[in-house]
Amino acid sequence: MPVSALLFALAAAVVHATWNLLLSGTEDTHSASAVALVVGTLVFLPVAVIGWRFSSSAVPYVAASSALELIYLVLLATAYSVAAMGFVYPIARGSAPVLVLIAGAVVTGTRVSWLAAVGVLLVAVGIVLVRGVRQAGRPRDLALALSVGVCIAGYTLVDKHGIVRAAPLAYLEVVFGLTAVVYVFGVWRVRGTAGLRTAISWKTALAGVGFFGAYALTLAALRLAPAASVAAVRESSVVIAAAVLAIGGREEMGPARFAGAAVVVAGIAMISLG
Repeated sequence: MPVSALLFALAAAVVHATWNLLLSGTEDTHSASAVALVVGTLVFLPVAVIGWRFSSSAVPYVAASSALELIYLVLLATAYSVAAMGFVYPIARGSAPVLVLIAGAVVTGTRVSWLAAVGVLLVAVGIVLVRGVRQAGRPRDLALALSVGVCIAGYTLVDKHGIVRAAPLAYLEVVFGLTAVVYVFGVWRVRGTAGLRTAISWKTALAGVGFFGAYALTLAALRLAPAASVAAVRESSVVIAAAVLAIGGREEMGPARFAGAAVVVAGIAMISLG
């Protein structure tokens, strides 16, 4: 994995953890997610227009990615409304790289070195340790978290092929623009205008910029490295989130979690060398 791709993926992890921490603490996660999505799309639009390049061959990938992003946001917002971030986030993010690795090898025939494969598995093990092996959640919460992971794996594989047919920001603008229209309309039908207006705040605005920015960094990494490697490095965001939750007093972080963080770092090192 090239150093440039590694840096892009690590930066995406930091930004991703930040916007999830912001949104998970909101009172109405669905309205907040809708507002954040609109803000992020509008903020990055001028930058995307400057280097706009979009081929018609990207349309099928945009359609698939938009559908997966929409399901992802609905499931994530729902999960955050019924379960703790400390339970949902590690499972959702940790399951994604393993699914990407399997799908990439079986479906698309992507070759992954044994070193990178071991690195992905180490990241997954480390994430489980960060989360806490003895912690349990309701079956519904677990199903939601795993479903989010499936969506992440899905749009990661789709976007890996879609971004070669358009400029990264142009591709992302179209994907998120379509997702925003459908999601905002759905939230408006359920919550009404008042719900959306109440969700407007500096936190949702910052989360929106982070939501768009994190995936823009991910797309940049995907142009330089295999999807499985990028997904695994990006999932180090769970270590960052766990540390912030612990420092903020929202969760405890014992020896097992610190050991998990070390395992994640080791996994990232193996992936970057693979």
